[in-house]
Amino acid sequence: MIYIQGAEAPPFIPGVTGVELDIYARKRSSRTPFHYASMEALRFELQARSAIIASARALGVSGAAFEVFELSRCNERYWSLTYNGGFELRPGVSPSAAVEDIYANGPLYAFECATAIIIILYKAVLDTIGREAFDRSFGRLYLYSWNHDADLRLITVKGQGEAFPGDVQYFKNPQVDPRQMQYQGENVIVMPEGGYFGHGIGVTSGSSIITRLNRHRVLFATQSAYLLNEATYPDFDYLQVLAGLPAEQGQHPGLAAGSAEAGWGAPPAGAYPVRARIGPRRFLLG
Repeated sequence: MIYIQGAEAPPFIPGVTGVELDIYARKRSSRTPFHYASMEALRFELQARSAIIASARALGVSGAAFEVFELSRCNERYWSLTYNGGFELRPGVSPSAAVEDIYANGPLYAFECATAIIIILYKAVLDTIGREAFDRSFGRLYLYSWNHDADLRLITVKGQGEAFPGDVQYFKNPQVDPRQMQYQGENVIVMPEGGYFGHGIGVTSGSSIITRLNRHRVLFATQSAYLLNEATYPDFDYLQVLAGLPAEQGQHPGLAAGSAEAGWGAPPAGAYPVRARIGPRRFLLG
């Protein structure tokens, strides 16, 4: 259920269509309460989630390849390839131009699935807040696995049993063949049509991802790959601040506007407590 300034959200929002309307309908029909300080805060999240989905689709047709860290490659006009397979932004290069080059010159790039997720999120943030705000906020980009700029604040909610288009999820393969560690799991973007986007596999069903991972288990494995009961997404409130818009607080599930999980005040009764904080990434327990 969605609440705006404490009041239940209407069935429809004027001007919201397509993917944004699908996301809105799903969150509104959820049993989890989602609190927003204003209609503008809700619209911003819908736009950002839509941008994440579009960014995933665009990466899928960019020509960028899947590779393990040892075989990573990049366009060294914009990035320096580090010893461990990471991409470090070159001095004097515009962060927005470097991110856009991954999409424009995809065949020059190869990386694994966690790096792909961060790239997708950066591109979505860029498309949502604009080049000027992006360059101001993300001036020291380094792409390697889940490494990300402190201003790309990620929140992970555990135990909810649900996820929404634009969320990041993970399929885990607990009995992966140690000789094929690239199949230990798959980082994915939740897509609106009920599938998942994974780097190198495109948009497919959860059962297909599990079947694919299960082909790369140890001999006589007894445990199947599975989807972790958690979802990760950017702190949309904070992204509004980066965009130069008024800070709108309180979009996190089960949290009232101004709660501690959004970074302000004290949590309301019944709010989900912070499970852990690791750098800029926060974990909430459902």
